[in-house]
Amino acid sequence: MPRAARSERRSDVALEALGDRSRREIVRLLATRERSVQEIADGLPISRPAVSRHLRVLKDAGLVGEEAVGTRRIYHLEPEGDVAVREYLERLWGEAAVRFRLVAENTRDADD
Repeated sequence: MPRAARSERRSDVALEALGDRSRREIVRLLATRERSVQEIADGLPISRPAVSRHLRVLKDAGLVGEEAVGTRRIYHLEPEGDVAVREYLERLWGEAAVRFRLVAENTRDADD
């Protein structure tokens, strides 16, 4: 698969994962510090099994990682997890900036 297509696929998966309010809240919680499933569940109005399902989606999207500590799993944000989302937004805004510049230049030329 070409690099651009892989990047597009990664951003689709990451954005889809972040499309759920509970998952966004989990990411927000993990942005402050690493947490166990129970700690995450304590901060949300959803059950522990639901948190585990959401974490699996976030992990599959490359946004969250886990580490075994004894019998517990501690979850953290992946340092490179937001790259696909950032690349998508930069591409989107970059294209919009080009279009805006073209409109501005053409509008200015028409006014002269």
